[in-house]
Amino acid sequence: MCKRALQATAAAVVFVLSAPFATARTLCTLMADADSGQLLVQQGPACSERVTPASTFKLAISLMGYDAGVLKDAAEPALPYQAGYPDWAGDAWRRDITPTTWMRDSVFWYSQQVVKRLGQERFAHYVKAFEYGNADVSAVPVDEPGQNGVWVMGSLRISAEEQLAFMRKIVRRQLPVSAHAYDMTAGISNYGTEVNGWTVHGKTGTGSPGSDHRYDANHAYGWYVGWATRGARRLAFVRLIQDAQALKPNAGLRARQELLGLLPTTDQ
Repeated sequence: MCKRALQATAAAVVFVLSAPFATARTLCTLMADADSGQLLVQQGPACSERVTPASTFKLAISLMGYDAGVLKDAAEPALPYQAGYPDWAGDAWRRDITPTTWMRDSVFWYSQQVVKRLGQERFAHYVKAFEYGNADVSAVPVDEPGQNGVWVMGSLRISAEEQLAFMRKIVRRQLPVSAHAYDMTAGISNYGTEVNGWTVHGKTGTGSPGSDHRYDANHAYGWYVGWATRGARRLAFVRLIQDAQALKPNAGLRARQELLGLLPTTDQ
């Protein structure tokens, strides 16, 4: 499919999918050939604006954790929930969590425990080496993460353009981590079912503006970032939306639904 036709299809899909969510606006959608960098879809007025990465940062934490040996495989370490851990997602978080369920259920406290085991110096080194957004991890020390990490509503910020560059580095294995880290991160971030013949890997994220450690559902950001493969072809993608009122499902899940609808149906 040619670039012009794909963009027209993307616009039509976004229109249809966003109709029930009229109070959410598209800040940026990017889809590119992961190898050449050629943009196939480019929409939205805020592709260079840095905002919280929210739970999309779990992809970066996964790469760090597996590279450093803090994470072992898809099932280990299985960490138990403890009283006082964040539990705003309910019973799904109040149980033993493995790397697979951490990524699938977006368990915030598991992220806290991984970065705590990495330690502040090593954590900061990874973020800088990844060239991840503004690379500012100063807001919340990892040994006292409290209720929020720097990737939620703290100091760390990243733009959609930077997210796309990071996804391309994952696909092309251009980050300073081991092959095991890439393999395991791809495994636990697999969407689970093919979409138009594409094998999809990615992570949602729902966050909000500000650094006061308060979630503002009326202005929530919704991310979906990742990559897709079909045969020899590899795509990287990013979608960022923002709500103008509290909506369900959360903004990250809606961003994923909309992005998956943009994956091309042919290789032309």
